[in-house]
Amino acid sequence: MHSGPLRKMHAVLLPDTGEVRYTMQLGEGSIDLNGRLGGDLTVRATGIRTCVVCGRKVGKFFGQGFCYPCFRDSPEASACIVRPELCRAHLGEGRDPDWERTHHLQEHIVYLSFTGGVKVGVTRSTQVPVRWIDQGAVQALPIARTPHRQLAGLIEVALKDVFADRTDWRAMLRPVRPAPDVLSLQRPRALDAIPAALREFALPAERAVDLHYPVDHLPPKVRSINLDKEAEVAGTLAAIKGQYLVWTDGRVLNVRNHSGFHIELNGPRPLAAARS
Repeated sequence: MHSGPLRKMHAVLLPDTGEVRYTMQLGEGSIDLNGRLGGDLTVRATGIRTCVVCGRKVGKFFGQGFCYPCFRDSPEASACIVRPELCRAHLGEGRDPDWERTHHLQEHIVYLSFTGGVKVGVTRSTQVPVRWIDQGAVQALPIARTPHRQLAGLIEVALKDVFADRTDWRAMLRPVRPAPDVLSLQRPRALDAIPAALREFALPAERAVDLHYPVDHLPPKVRSINLDKEAEVAGTLAAIKGQYLVWTDGRVLNVRNHSGFHIELNGPRPLAAARS
């Protein structure tokens, strides 16, 4: 059994195959989740919650795993996380200018992705392809590269007039593969939507990246689990996609949304580990 506070699943993309590999860190243990696919998996909330920033025990969370003081003051909870066009790192400002320099006064990518539909998004260059994986994108295409977050946010705002900017998690969990050139065909619309003053940052010749997730099968109907209301979910693990664990009965746990929840995780060891 593994136990500890949940954080988002760690994921890497194997460049040769496009395969996504997942691990989960709980306490001192690192768990290979791909090896659990098709086996029994139980997640049980212990009732303990701790802030993802300061580690303080809390009775309830504000935002995504924050205690109230960190939700109010931490740069990880600032408005420009969701709305990058509001970022002030380039002005030397923000809740924590040193944090902003490290995380937001850095090269950013504006991209199109297919997550059940075409959407636009922004991420730090060092977070490619992690951000695409977290959103469950099966294909992604860089559209622009900017020297800091606010400029990427301004481009995203313009592209939101043409493309969606949110992921429909139910659509993302449907077994749909896009046409191979779906994002390349949308590139001209995206480039045309970039304001003239920002077109120097456009990327007209990037190649689309395909991503393949550990999926045994995706149930036709899915139901989101809230560990506050349903403390335990058990059964056969059918798929891992985005930041979602999917069981064969259609129950789905958004791991990232439960950051800071302390859980116990049970299930058979992967075959390779069992043999060692």
